[in-house]
Amino acid sequence: MLGSPVPFGYCRTLTDGQPCRRTIQCWWEIFNVVERLRTMMPDEAIAALTQARPPTPKVNQLLDLIAQAKQRTRKDDAGDY
Repeated sequence: MLGSPVPFGYCRTLTDGQPCRRTIQCWWEIFNVVERLRTMMPDEAIAALTQARPPTPKVNQLLDLIAQAKQRTRKDDAGDY
C-alpha cells in the first residue's frame, strides 16, 4: 500500500495494533506469514485477515463516482422543467 519496502513489524501493527489487511498478500512469498501471525494473534483475527476482501480499485471507485454524478445531473436537469 505504501509503494516501498517496509519491515514486517510495521505491517503487523498498522491499525489499532492489528495487522494491515494486506499483510498476508505482501509477505507470503518471503516466509510463512500465516504461521508467524498464528504465534501472535488469536485464530479469529487470522480468519478475518485470510477472508478479507481486497478494496475496490481506485479506477473502479472513480468510475462509480462519475456514474453517480451523471445520474444526479440528469435528475437535476429533468427537474428544471
